[in-house]
Amino acid sequence: MIGGHYTYAEVPFFDGLFGADRNNYDKVGHFFQGFVPALLAREILIRKNVVNGKQWRNVIIVSICLAFSAFYELIEWWVALMSGEDAEAFLGTQGYVWDTQSDMGLALLGAICSLIVLSNIHNQQLNKITNN
Repeated sequence: MIGGHYTYAEVPFFDGLFGADRNNYDKVGHFFQGFVPALLAREILIRKNVVNGKQWRNVIIVSICLAFSAFYELIEWWVALMSGEDAEAFLGTQGYVWDTQSDMGLALLGAICSLIVLSNIHNQQLNKITNN
């Protein structure tokens, strides 16, 4: 909600944070764009027993998160084209030519972190459900 109020490029707390030339508030959102869907995809793949094997399941989860992130970047681009405005102003790239790639890289990092940090807790919760 804070990004919608100020726009992503102007969130006060992130202005010049750690000496950055740009406001990186949007990067937090893109990290969680991988982190949260990874849990959702993991839950569905485990409950529906779609994939046999932990490693392949993790590859598919990360791929789903990257596909979601890529689709989001395409939507941003399409809206910028359809609105007829300067894409730079709409997308909030703030002059950073690698903005789209770094957004997707952070979604990738978020998905991997989610799997590393939360998989054991998630397994324990799923075991409680199946044992009741």
